[in-house]
Amino acid sequence: MEKYNKLLRNITELIEKGLFTSKNLKKEVEDTLKFQMEIIANKLNFVSREEFDVQKKIVEKLEKKINKIKIKKKSTKAKKS
Repeated sequence: MEKYNKLLRNITELIEKGLFTSKNLKKEVEDTLKFQMEIIANKLNFVSREEFDVQKKIVEKLEKKINKIKIKKKSTKAKKS
């Protein structure tokens, strides 16, 4: 919240000094918000859709292998009994 207040103070100062036109202000706010969103996304360790899909396929293959191993193990135990 403090960063947000600081941003608003800085923008207000620049407007008072006449250094920003409305177009410049809009672009500056957009750029600042995009930058902050990127920082948050990086902290949350988001991955791309492509990377997620690849990992999902790997997990599905591993689950199938595990199930096959479990079935083999059960049939081996049944044969020994």
